[in-house]
Amino acid sequence: MNKAFVKEGGEDTGDEDADGALASPLPAGSKNYISPAGYQRLRDELVRLLDVERPEVVRTVSWAASNGDRSENGDYLYGKKRLREIDRRIRFLTKRLDIAEVVDASSHAGSDQVFFGATVDYVVGDGDSRTLTIVGIDEAEPLEGRISWVAPIARALVKARVGDVVTLRTPGGVEDVEILDVRYPEASISS
Repeated sequence: MNKAFVKEGGEDTGDEDADGALASPLPAGSKNYISPAGYQRLRDELVRLLDVERPEVVRTVSWAASNGDRSENGDYLYGKKRLREIDRRIRFLTKRLDIAEVVDASSHAGSDQVFFGATVDYVVGDGDSRTLTIVGIDEAEPLEGRISWVAPIARALVKARVGDVVTLRTPGGVEDVEILDVRYPEASISS
């Protein structure tokens, strides 16, 4: 196939999906809220990619290129592909960290109202008790109970208080959700 018809994954086309296909988009006009721990995890990943993984792959590609014919050189071809993936992730992380607004949820400690960073115990209409933590888009892990602040359940819970019953509209219908408890992380002592 002619190379003119093949789109390289490393091109900067302005398409967000090229830099972060798995990332959830931010709602228009909103900020990229993130917890201090989530920000640190993204920052650590960026540093690891820049200081460890990328230089290692560059060394491998350089070594493979010095071996001669590159058309059938698996180390070279795979290395170039991996390098494009790393560069794409670096661009994505850099953009996300640049627009991140770190929210320290410990400032709400002791409050019975739900805000970003809260861990909420609630019961749905059928009596099923659940727990979730409201976090940033880039740190959401639904299977571990870490729900993005833009998720429907999080939007329904925000600003409600312990004892309130809120209405959650789901594809399966409308459910009443009663808030049982709200907790916030303790303030970390930095030295």
